[in-house]
Amino acid sequence: MSEVREVAPAAAAGPPADGRWWAMAGRLARHEWTLAVLGSLVLAVVLTWPTVRDLTGTIPQDVGDPTLQAWQVAWGGHAVLTNPTQLWHSNTFWPEPYTYAYSDTLLGYAPFGFFGDGPVAAVVRYNLLYVLVHALAFVGAYALSRQLGAGRAGAAVAGASFAYAPWKLAQAGHLHVLSVGGIALALAMLARGHGWSLRHGYRPDRVRPGWAGAGWAVAAWQVSLGFGIGLPFAYALALICLGAAGGYGWSWWRRRRRPAFGRRLLVADLAGGVFFAGVTLLMAAPYFEVVARHPDGRRTVEQIAMFSPPLRGFLTAPPESWLWGERHEAARASLSFAGEMTLLPGMVLIGLAAAGLFVSAWRVRHRVALAVGALVTVALAAGSTLGGDGDPGYVTLVEHVPGWDGVRTPGRLVLWTTLLLGVLAAGALTIDTDSEPAAAGRPGGGWRRWGRLVLVLPVLLVLAEGVNRTPHVPAPVAPAAMHGLRGPALVLPSDGIREFHVMLWSTDGFPKIVNGLASFVPAKQQEIRAASAGFPDAASVAYLRGVGVRTVVVLPAYTAGTPWQGAELRPVDGLGVRREAVGDGYVYHLD
Repeated sequence: MSEVREVAPAAAAGPPADGRWWAMAGRLARHEWTLAVLGSLVLAVVLTWPTVRDLTGTIPQDVGDPTLQAWQVAWGGHAVLTNPTQLWHSNTFWPEPYTYAYSDTLLGYAPFGFFGDGPVAAVVRYNLLYVLVHALAFVGAYALSRQLGAGRAGAAVAGASFAYAPWKLAQAGHLHVLSVGGIALALAMLARGHGWSLRHGYRPDRVRPGWAGAGWAVAAWQVSLGFGIGLPFAYALALICLGAAGGYGWSWWRRRRRPAFGRRLLVADLAGGVFFAGVTLLMAAPYFEVVARHPDGRRTVEQIAMFSPPLRGFLTAPPESWLWGERHEAARASLSFAGEMTLLPGMVLIGLAAAGLFVSAWRVRHRVALAVGALVTVALAAGSTLGGDGDPGYVTLVEHVPGWDGVRTPGRLVLWTTLLLGVLAAGALTIDTDSEPAAAGRPGGGWRRWGRLVLVLPVLLVLAEGVNRTPHVPAPVAPAAMHGLRGPALVLPSDGIREFHVMLWSTDGFPKIVNGLASFVPAKQQEIRAASAGFPDAASVAYLRGVGVRTVVVLPAYTAGTPWQGAELRPVDGLGVRREAVGDGYVYHLD
């Protein structure tokens, strides 16, 4: 008697659709890049703590540059959404043009400015970006090291050092300096697109033109964040392209045949390179215009010398470092401008990079090239200190390379030192079995597993050097008198660091204001300040009306010791001025 079996329909042979989705979701959740991104975000929250504890009420480091940069992000988003043609002519420093280019703009973060209004939203955006730039720096350096052929532990060391090097703690108030993740990420994408790594060289079968195009786009975005970091990156990319072209030509000459280089990759490089160059030139044009209008805004060699660190600065940590801050107090005391001269990449990183010169997954010639690159970047970051006057060296670049005279803080080039040392260290921590789990029962498999666990220790040590003691100070609260302000307006007192606060407060509607603070004082602003010293007397009121100012705000809480102390008590009879008390301030309507 035969057995009858029911045959299931073909559609039921595989797992149900829901099961397939769950399986895909599980694989995605366990994927290396998912874990890398999520891990970088967790690390960023922990190692920038307590930033996320109070996103609305505090700001890292101080209330100087961070408030300026909170305004910059807000203005970029506002201008792009409302009137892109006026992007470079911001609401500050009225009536001067091109005022958005008075400092690095962080324009690439403009999409963050699309959401929320007013000073509180601007502070929240800044704090979120402060956390996210650390996460991006980790992911960028991790991706670059992995693409070059490093194992996970080595790549994690490179990512951790690039994101949390001790020197970066001194830059906690400079978001544009912390925003370096796009550099490493763009290099990783370009290397992947070209099928190139340190361990395997050029592999035509690994070419991915789409990744190359994306790399150029990320590079352009990095430049849009500011030229202080972006300009050296642009020149570094140019040198890399020249080196790659030279290597391609050498290979062709040596082998007497043209190496494989696909047409799609060539198109991606040409289109991407043109796009990158176009963005760079478009970003540069307003800055050249500013220098032409305000020659005193040009950086001088004397100014650069003020910020040039001695070599001992590269082994000195800032006071914000939990591990080294107190231990390096005496060393910092010998530095003339410690905020820009405490440039320690990390003691652990330096040790691992030194070890990578002798034991590494990289070829000897690559180790030597990375070491030479690190030394060259140290020499350039030393500015005019090198050789006594920096020529040849950094000063040579200032005098002969277009745009380089705008980079007055050479020490920030230590980011390149940090990245190169990180790649050297990654090679030292890369073992053959790092990316391939040992087969069950294979001799030595247990030791290999333990070896991979031991490699976690260098990552933890590097992160320990990045633990911060960064102060988080109360964000300046906008006075009620600034709400609904009608421009053109002048807020008094108009002087010093308070100008940054007024710029932040002006995100409430973005009225045109005379106020603003940059590395130079525009002639018109200086003239208006001088003419308004006696406000509200007849001469100052007539002058302000004549230049077009329609509203003046006096904030008595900040006028002590300034020409405007007691201005709210001066009579306005017969001046045709309407004075209105609003909160702790006074609003003067001149029309």
